[in-house]
Amino acid sequence: MYKILVADDEKNILRIIQFNLEKNGFSVITAEDGKQAYEKIISERPDVAVLDIMMPKLNGFEITEKIREELGNSIKIILLSAKGQKIDKERGISLGADIYLTKPFSPKILISTISELIEKK
Repeated sequence: MYKILVADDEKNILRIIQFNLEKNGFSVITAEDGKQAYEKIISERPDVAVLDIMMPKLNGFEITEKIREELGNSIKIILLSAKGQKIDKERGISLGADIYLTKPFSPKILISTISELIEKK
């Protein structure tokens, strides 16, 4: 079973994503802020990390940069944001994110994106 970490400070979004991923056979670890997400990524080593950009303590960009420096490309990273500007997408990808999804998004899109990333692993 593939392990997915989902980090978002909006509890409703976190629950919706968790429900849909578990329904599709993934093991889900959740975090409600960036520091917690980073610590769980280091200790749990998920296959994929789904990170909201705007979170307290550490943002998604900062986590992505730290993970790439410390763990290389061993964990696939999807950044989520309500910010759809090209500059934000470019920054996320340049820091090492594999995918940048703009909110709102369909759970089906997220699940298929995660499945594609896992297949490439």
